[in-house]
Amino acid sequence: MQKFRLEGKSAIVTGGSKGIGFGIATALAEAGADIALVARNQGDLERAQSTLRGLSSETVEVYPFDMSIVEDIPALFTQISTEMDGIDILVNNAGGTRRGPAESVAIEDWQFVITLNVTSVFVMSQAFARDRIQRQEGGKIINIASIMSEVVREDNAPYAASKGAIRQLTKSLSIDWAKHKINVNGIGPGYIKTELTQPLWEDEEFSNRILEKTPLARWGDPDDIGSVAVFLASAASDFMTGQIVYPEGGILSRF
Repeated sequence: MQKFRLEGKSAIVTGGSKGIGFGIATALAEAGADIALVARNQGDLERAQSTLRGLSSETVEVYPFDMSIVEDIPALFTQISTEMDGIDILVNNAGGTRRGPAESVAIEDWQFVITLNVTSVFVMSQAFARDRIQRQEGGKIINIASIMSEVVREDNAPYAASKGAIRQLTKSLSIDWAKHKINVNGIGPGYIKTELTQPLWEDEEFSNRILEKTPLARWGDPDDIGSVAVFLASAASDFMTGQIVYPEGGILSRF
């Protein structure tokens, strides 16, 4: 089981102050990693920092930042890497959506989702890879995809397009950076109970439809995603790259 331990490793988790991101940060901290949390809200970051410092991780730093400001991402990464003496693991979790019928989606909403969910992931990954290549050290990148990387539901075209792009971006980066011993994989969560999805799981009719479609008959928890992230961040997954792991309760297997 030592292969799953992360002592001596440092990880960035974007969108890490709550929800799936916080679940991932919690799992990585429990496995021994030092953590850098990136999110927009200072208060949320400080609350997450306080909780994580009670775990086995000794170092938890916070960086208030809007990941949609992609031109400033390289400087952010340089700052974090310098202050934490290198970053071994990058979790690209920050994301968002703009829902509505495809014929009514404003170009501004489309561009916002693509910028936040795809462009920021590429720019942050590029900054990470350049740093690891210069150091001549490998690393692990974990991109947060979605079951909508494979299937879709109505009124969510920008999000579905962005998560399909993440699936292919993960594969492409894994090929480009394999020679540098940088593993690039992804996690495609199903329906997870978070603050963001609260209107959905509190909607009894919608929630019942999800439970009927999900063979394991429950919503997932952030912990379900965190455990997969530990595997992908650790030496246990050293021979795995370019893959999306789907912790989704079996929903993709049901016709």
